[in-house]
Amino acid sequence: MTPTHQTIRLAVIDDDSGFVTVLTKRAEAAGWQHRHLGGPVPAQELVAMKLNALVVDPRVLGDNGWSYVEQICSALPQLGVIICAERSTVAQRVRGLRLGADDWVTKPCHPEEVAARIEAVVRRRRRSEARGDAGPVVAGELEIRPDQFQAFVSGQSLDLTRREFELLQLLVDAKGTVLERETIYQRVWGYAMAHGDRSVDVFVRKLRQKLAKRSPSWEYIHTHFGVGYRFDPENPHRADEAERALKGRAEEIGDPITADPSMLHI
Repeated sequence: MTPTHQTIRLAVIDDDSGFVTVLTKRAEAAGWQHRHLGGPVPAQELVAMKLNALVVDPRVLGDNGWSYVEQICSALPQLGVIICAERSTVAQRVRGLRLGADDWVTKPCHPEEVAARIEAVVRRRRRSEARGDAGPVVAGELEIRPDQFQAFVSGQSLDLTRREFELLQLLVDAKGTVLERETIYQRVWGYAMAHGDRSVDVFVRKLRQKLAKRSPSWEYIHTHFGVGYRFDPENPHRADEAERALKGRAEEIGDPITADPSMLHI
């Protein structure tokens, strides 16, 4: 096992014996602990296994495959979930990611790619857990809780998916610095962004919508066109009120320059 490979506890729900055999050999070579599950396992049992990652083919789960994926992703936010399936459509992949899966790999696939994606997902989980130890962060009206992989406004959850939360956390951690799209993708998705991929923009839009729903008076994420995004909580309404108050006070004391800001450009 090389120094870059941390010990990972992996479970695989799949009935493709060839795929399972190859992935098992790769896991053994990396020094991972692994087990093969023949079908859906209750969340409590997965917790008892102390898993870091779960690779699952929804087809094996039958008609309840998607509801099971959603249940596991919701109940075990610390567990990395990678869907590995063949003949998937864009709609299916989007559905899986929106339900909370961390990644999707299409069969046939190389075991090295699957292993790299597992490592990337687990790495993100561990970073999130480390941040969770630092306690909540307050920004504007937001309370960001890494220990719950969630953000709240006045006690109301934004109902973020794990990837949306990871995106928010990354932007917050940048402390007002503009992050390029490629950097965001590398840090959140775990690998290089393909040319033309709009995933970052799509997830930023979703995140903005949820922020606006709970905290409509504030602007949190700012776009830098052609570059990327920056997190900096601003309340435009308060700024306008402050400017009006300053102007009103200036008029009271007869200060023509402050009362008419346009005079500053003379």
